[in-house]
Formats: sequence, C-alpha cells, structure tokens
Amino acid sequence: MAATGTEQQGTKAFYVSTPIYYVNDAPHLGHAYTTVAGDVLTRWHRQRGEKVWYLTGTDEHGQKIMRTAQANGVTPQEWCDKLVEEAWRPLWEHLEIGHDDFIRTTEKRHTDRVQEFVQDLYDKGEIYQGGYEGPYCVGCEEYKTPGELLDGEGEYAGQKLCPIHKKPVEMLKEENYFFKLSEYGPKLLDFYAANPDFIQPESARNEVVNFVRQGLQDLSISRSTFDWGVRVPWDDKHVIYVWIDALLNYATAVGYGSDQAKFEGTFPANVHLVGKDILRFHAVIWPAMLMANGLPLPGKVFANGWLMVGGEKMSKSNLTGIKPQDLTDHFGVDAYRWYFLRAIQFGQDGSFSWEDFSARYTSELANDFGNLASRVGAMTVKYFGGTLPAATDSGAAEQVIVDGLKEAAAAADRKIGEELDFAGGIEAVFGLVKKVNLYLTEQEPWKVAKDTSEAAQARLATIIYTAAEALRATAVLLNPVMPATSEKLWASLGAGASLGALADQRVDTVADWGRLPAGAQVTKGEILFPRLEEPKQD
Repeated sequence: MAATGTEQQGTKAFYVSTPIYYVNDAPHLGHAYTTVAGDVLTRWHRQRGEKVWYLTGTDEHGQKIMRTAQANGVTPQEWCDKLVEEAWRPLWEHLEIGHDDFIRTTEKRHTDRVQEFVQDLYDKGEIYQGGYEGPYCVGCEEYKTPGELLDGEGEYAGQKLCPIHKKPVEMLKEENYFFKLSEYGPKLLDFYAANPDFIQPESARNEVVNFVRQGLQDLSISRSTFDWGVRVPWDDKHVIYVWIDALLNYATAVGYGSDQAKFEGTFPANVHLVGKDILRFHAVIWPAMLMANGLPLPGKVFANGWLMVGGEKMSKSNLTGIKPQDLTDHFGVDAYRWYFLRAIQFGQDGSFSWEDFSARYTSELANDFGNLASRVGAMTVKYFGGTLPAATDSGAAEQVIVDGLKEAAAAADRKIGEELDFAGGIEAVFGLVKKVNLYLTEQEPWKVAKDTSEAAQARLATIIYTAAEALRATAVLLNPVMPATSEKLWASLGAGASLGALADQRVDTVADWGRLPAGAQVTKGEILFPRLEEPKQD
C-alpha cells in the first residue's frame, strides 16, 4: 500500500510507527486507538503524494509474556504465534489498517540486529556489568523508583503497588549489564531545547524535561533470572532487557544492519506514536541509545492519552477492556475509526461511552453527512436523470461553499497532517458538510424544481452541481478516516470515471473548484450510515 510516484524517488519516506504491542492478551480499544490514528496520519500523507512507511507490530519477549504462556500451558513462542495470527493481525485487517510492515520481535531479522546493536554499544564502552536490587513491575517490564510506588490497600495492604497497574511490585536482585544512561542527561536536555516539538503534546514534553533535569540513572539492559528474550551476545547467561529489544524494532524493521539503502531512505521515524505510560522509554531511553550509536533521532514522539471507561484506564488488568469488534459489529468499521478520533482530543485522556458514540453517530454521521449524500444523489436522479448538470448561475451563495471548502481543506491539512489534531481536522471537514446542508436548506432546490422556466432550471442545476462538487471534495478529505464510506460516496458521484481512483486524489488540489465534471453519472447509492437499532438490554 506504500505510495508510489516519480516525484518520490530518492526522497525519504514519511515514517510513522505505533508502539509494538505486548501479546500477553488480545488487543483492546486502547491498542486500536493508537493504530487507527497512525493509519489516518499515513493515509493523509499518502494523499499529499508523499512516500510513506507505516510500521506496527508485536513485542513478544520478556517475563510477562513468559508467565502468561506458562499460565496457558504453552511455550512463549506458541503463545505469541497464536495471539498474533488469531487476534492481532485479523483486527488490523478488520479495521482497514494499511500498515507497510508488521514486525514481530521474535523474528530473526530483528533478533540478529538487536544483538549487533547492543554489541556495538558494548564495544564502544557504553555498557558495563554491575548489580541491581529494586522494585520491579512485571506488567511494565520496568524497575520502579521507591517514590513512584503507591501504598496498597485492602487485599494489597502493606505492599507497594505499581502506579500504572495497581498491582504489587516484586523486589528483584540481579547481576546485570548497564547502559550509561546517566551520561546522556545534558545531551538530551540540549536536544529538547533545540527541538521544542520533539515531544508532544506540551504536557508530555514538560513531564519528560522535568524528569531528565532531576538526573538519570544508568539503565539495566539485561536480565539473568529468566531466559525468554534475545541473548546478550557476549554473555549468553543474560537476555537483553525487553525494552531495549522492543525499541530497536523501529530500526530493525527498516533495514538496520541488513539493507542500508532502505534504512537511509526511511530512518529515523518522523512520528513515533506512543501511549503516555511508555513516553519515557521513547523520549529518554530511545534517543539516548541512538546518540550512543551515532544514529539520527526521530522527528517527533507524540504521546496519546488514555481511553477511560467509568473513570478507569482501559486495560485487561482492571476489567474495563472492550473488544473493538463489540463496537464495529453495531456501528460499523468506518464509524468506529471516525468516532475515537472525532470525540477525543488526541494527546489527552478521553472517556468513551456507548451513549456518546450512538448520539454522535446519529447526529453527525447519519443526519448531517449521510443524509446530505442521500439527498444530493436522489435529487440528481430525480431532476436530471442522474446526469450531473453544469453550474451556469453561480453567485454569492455558491461562493460561500467555494470559500468554505478552501478553509476546510487548509485547516484539515494543517491539523491532521502537521499537528496530529485529528478531532480538529475532522471537525473542519464536517463544518463544510454543515455549510452544504444549510446551503440546500436556504436554496430549496425542491421548490426551484417546480418552476420550469429556463432561468429556474439553470438555478436548479447550479444548486445540484454545487452540492455534488462539495461532496466530491468531502470524499477525498474523509478518505483517510473513513475509506470504505468515502469509496461508496466517490462511486455514487460517478467521480471515478473522470477523476480516477479516490486513493490517487491529492489534498493539495482538493479545493480546486470544478473538478467533478458536468455529465458525471450520479446514482442514489446506498445509505452511508443507516439508522441503528439499539441492542436490547438483558
């Protein structure tokens, strides 16, 4: 699905990554939220005509995976294979995720390169052997500082809890290898200062800067109390710390150590999308690792917030996990993709409720957008036999739509393509939809049609054309968000025959008025967002 074109030859890809997700369980809404956001972002940049690379995948090593596999009576590799093939890959296909690569950290193309990277750091004197004792959260796969821990209550009374998982930490004592992370604090602060947009949103940047200013400790980069991981190349009694292993996927997946041309044409990522609970790994440890190995740093680390249900972060551990299919079965895949990016400001925590989804579906998708498409198709068929007429009587009312399209297209391109403000970009496009609905209400084509005079028929043709042309642009602007729906609209407008495939339309020319030619064969088409019957409560 990667974009092609002569204008892209020799250019670096716009490279976007999601976190690679732990396969200790099936994916929930939180995983899908980040992955859909990355898909919309990369689809948008493809429609800019850019070369794009979108990476996602699974994190398959570490103590958490090993214990989950043991609890299910299978080997870690068998557990990972089962979850990836039966849960993760099928969900991404179901949600129309157009990733260019899906990396698994148990693949040889990854594990060999991880060993090479760590060996290089060791040879450069960036890694040394030492011992460590401290509280460890298996869920986070991370040592915690005493100040981070919470005091347990109830069944956990007298124990210290991980602030993320709200479960007791384990006291571990190991002989490990350490990366000299403490030496990179000043370098990181200088980099943050020189690149103020590196960490987004601003609240996330402030958190990381304050954390680094307090001073960094050297990082344990190996474990010796279990064996499910990539072996340390110079000491096979140790496995590489799962986070070091995992972070390197962003390099190994695009040719680090194996395909230099691909690596140079893709790396580093333009945008790493991460959950805010793993921000420090990506904004502190990852850039320090790259600095130590002399590699370029990513353009941006963007931390999205948590999805909340009943005030609790959505995860399996607190039983608020919801399967995406529970929602797509009812609302449809495109509405699902649209809702979470429309209803929640990306980068902030947001609450999900069935009631809010249902209300927005009815108001914005069915009433505003879907009804507009149905009306325009039906009127074109009724008044002009399905042949789009030419606009010969344009005036001030039509100029409002022309100007509205330019404003919506520019705002959506800036907000989605640059700022990752998906809600703002979608809102801009739906602002255009509202303008067109208002335009039809004010122009009353159904009344104009009753007048058979030449002037009235010219006016009717102009009204119909104006609405259809605005829908042509809307299909392009919403294609990254709702690809299946946009394809249906594109087909009903008869746009493919004259303008080509929807995926080939460019956002930089979408506001060029008059692209949909008179004579296009418009059909009524299917209802884009049918009314939904709410499921019966047990």
